[in-house]
Amino acid sequence: MTEKKINPIVKLVLEMGPIILFFIAYTKMKENTYNIMARDYDGFIVVTAIFIPVLLIATGVLWALTGKLSKMQLMTAVLVVIFGGLSVWFNDERFFKMKPTMIYLLFGGALGFGLMRGQSYLKSMMEGAMPLTDQGWMVLTKRICFFFLTLAIANEVVWRTMSTDAWVNFKTFGLTAAVFVFFMTQGNLMEKYGTNDDD
Repeated sequence: MTEKKINPIVKLVLEMGPIILFFIAYTKMKENTYNIMARDYDGFIVVTAIFIPVLLIATGVLWALTGKLSKMQLMTAVLVVIFGGLSVWFNDERFFKMKPTMIYLLFGGALGFGLMRGQSYLKSMMEGAMPLTDQGWMVLTKRICFFFLTLAIANEVVWRTMSTDAWVNFKTFGLTAAVFVFFMTQGNLMEKYGTNDDD
């Protein structure tokens, strides 16, 4: 199916909306305990249970509007279902907190494996979304691989050593800001390795 263009604001809302809703719901429900089917769940677990279908619905709407999902979006949805589901099933927030680590390790590891084979899997994943030379793709792949592995370590440190409040803030704002800053600092790479492809 050919990818269809949609309003960038709509795309941003569908991608970031579930995360923002998770944060808002957590701040409202974190102090509460909910008895569901004769079992007590704290606010974090209940919000996680709500987040799973919200993310799946947003991902489905994005697919319906664009006709396409990236490999990272698909893998994120799968891991949210797996680790979010485990957290709800076992009533243990640690599973959901590990989810970002798994995402970053999987993608960082896949990119690293490609680099060891002398290939940029990032280029094939992004399907030429950026006009870069082959050397530029290799440089960007190395940087993103290292960046993902760094984020995986950071997530582990935060959730294992800090409060749930701190982790939710880190997940909602810290990781998002880190990704934004990382790509904003890649301008020199675009200038050096860009192909000047008008497409």
